[in-house]
Amino acid sequence: MTAADTAARSARAPAVLAPGLRSRAAGLRDRADPAVRHGVRRLLVLLCLSPLLLVLAGATLRLTEPSLPLLYGCVVLAGTIAVFHIAYTRYRDPSESAVPVPRRLRDAGFPPLPPAPSVTFLLAVRDEADGIEACVRSMVSSDCQDVRVTVVDDHSGDGTGDVLRRLRDELGITVIHLDENVGKKHALVTACAGADTDIVAFTDSDCVLAPDALGRCVQALVRNPALGAVSGHCRALNAPANLLTRVQDTWYEGQFRVAKAAEASFGSVSCVSGPLAVFRRDAVYNYLPAWADDRFMGAPFKFATDRQLTGYVLGQVWKGRSLKARYADSPFLTDEDFPERPWQVGYVRSAKVWTDVPARLGPLLRQQVRWKKSFIRNLFFTGGFMWRRGAGPAALFYGHVLWVLAAPVLACTHLLWAPAHGTLLLTGLYLLGVLLKGCAWAVAYRIDHPGDPRWRYRPLMSVFSAVVLAWLLPYSLLTVRKGVWSRGTS
Repeated sequence: MTAADTAARSARAPAVLAPGLRSRAAGLRDRADPAVRHGVRRLLVLLCLSPLLLVLAGATLRLTEPSLPLLYGCVVLAGTIAVFHIAYTRYRDPSESAVPVPRRLRDAGFPPLPPAPSVTFLLAVRDEADGIEACVRSMVSSDCQDVRVTVVDDHSGDGTGDVLRRLRDELGITVIHLDENVGKKHALVTACAGADTDIVAFTDSDCVLAPDALGRCVQALVRNPALGAVSGHCRALNAPANLLTRVQDTWYEGQFRVAKAAEASFGSVSCVSGPLAVFRRDAVYNYLPAWADDRFMGAPFKFATDRQLTGYVLGQVWKGRSLKARYADSPFLTDEDFPERPWQVGYVRSAKVWTDVPARLGPLLRQQVRWKKSFIRNLFFTGGFMWRRGAGPAALFYGHVLWVLAAPVLACTHLLWAPAHGTLLLTGLYLLGVLLKGCAWAVAYRIDHPGDPRWRYRPLMSVFSAVVLAWLLPYSLLTVRKGVWSRGTS
């Protein structure tokens, strides 16, 4: 890849708001009383949600006799309203201010980080000679202080190693070339073995980061000692490519801005996503051997599941000692054994990162199958303790689980059984409900991004999920033991 190609690729990331406008807006916010701001925000959110509340009230009044489809619709709509309300009234960006810590954790003794902590920024790559340069350059361009960039070449055979050697000589990064393909998790853990910094951060090879993205995540950990890990905010780098990429871009926005924000309001983000995942070293270091050697249903689980690594931070108070006991002889334990703590896990909305999303249906379906396999595997781990983290985190986590598990059953009932039995009205009502939910996400997108016309694509993602993606869960379960590391998006 030439320097011109790299510059063009990086330029595809949306421009950051001008510092002058940003500071002016911040000044207006700061002059208002915090309690007044919060009250106004709650009122505006309720006004925006009022159409959904009216629909919910009408549907509830019609529940005079048992009706499973109507009951399910009411539950989904109530859950959607609750998630939006939580995300827009409770979430605060932890890089900009300290976020409240639950009373039960205030005496947990979370050690503060130094004001300018050291950071190891890691990337594992295999056979991505055409796209890796833009990612590495964006990592090196971070405005965060004291960052050591390390890239692991997992035995590439397409010239990736040559690109990394050139970048090493030009940018001064550390490059580790593995003699055999070990998989993404093992490659990253190999690099972590030499990481003695306060913070360990990861990104994916198809990503480009804003210059301040890593710094904002680091600042969030510094401001909030109870945070053991944070996720950045990801959008589609190649959104203009076609309809499929634009649809995915609006979905990414909602999954981070709304879903992760709601979880972060309780300090329990269930997945610190790969495009920008930042951990305190003392929150994750002892559990890296367990992550690399993770097994499920009697076989190695090869996917580099972000959910599982996040689960080790969320649940180490209950799972940590048994995990450590399995790897007591590992250097990750013998070098330093950190106490198990009830860490919080957050999300930094202002930490922007862009990733290439699949531009064709085949790669998108393969990506979704990988994600659903990771969901299944993590359900058997995180699902065993999330109820201990409180009512809010439990409701969000298990509510999402029930929705994912019900999706294929509902698709089969409404899209196959109902037409076969002549009840097309039931199919139509189902699709209208899916569209209604998609329109709610579209409205949220438009409120957050006034003037951006992409909001209109969000309902298409809801229909696509209900009609196409819902069928992938049974297939993922049947093939959960099968897996290879592949990142193709074209």
